[in-house]
Amino acid sequence: MAAPVTIAALGDSLTQGYGLVPEDGFVPQLQKWLTENGADVILINAGVSGDTTAGGLSRTDWTLTPEVDAVIVALGGNDVLRGLPPEQAKSNIDGILTKIGARGLPVLIAGIDAPGNFGPDYKAEFEALYADLAAKHGALLFPNFLEGLTRIEDRAMVMREHMQSDGIHPDASGVVLVVEAIGPAVLELIDRVQP
Repeated sequence: MAAPVTIAALGDSLTQGYGLVPEDGFVPQLQKWLTENGADVILINAGVSGDTTAGGLSRTDWTLTPEVDAVIVALGGNDVLRGLPPEQAKSNIDGILTKIGARGLPVLIAGIDAPGNFGPDYKAEFEALYADLAAKHGALLFPNFLEGLTRIEDRAMVMREHMQSDGIHPDASGVVLVVEAIGPAVLELIDRVQP
């Protein structure tokens, strides 16, 4: 029997499950969704609350343990919250993808929707870096990690019913929606793993 596929989810508080009991976090809920959808998979939670793309880059080598078969990279939210330059985030994620590529592992990049408070150029540049890097590295792209929430038009309802009080992190029900949206892309990532 084939061994399960092991996927490391390299990210920040959204990956780590900030503010939630462990089983309600992104990684356990995604694990459950994937299993229910027929995947034989083990997910490793490599999310660190507050991590920037620079922090993710510094952790990449020890995240890529020998058993890892594929990687989800979901970073950039804290760079945006701090107003860090998009080119810096792009360079850091490029470095992460280069390290993963050197191991010959398939990768899924999950981007973010940057807010408009730093101006339209910043927003456009930040959001474009994910597609640019996915194309450069042959990675799968999921443009917005929170798509399961942002595609709901009633923003007030989403904030009230699916977000924690900080307005940044999804609650357990919000994570369900996030997982349902990104799950098919993770199944595609699993299909890229060489047996």
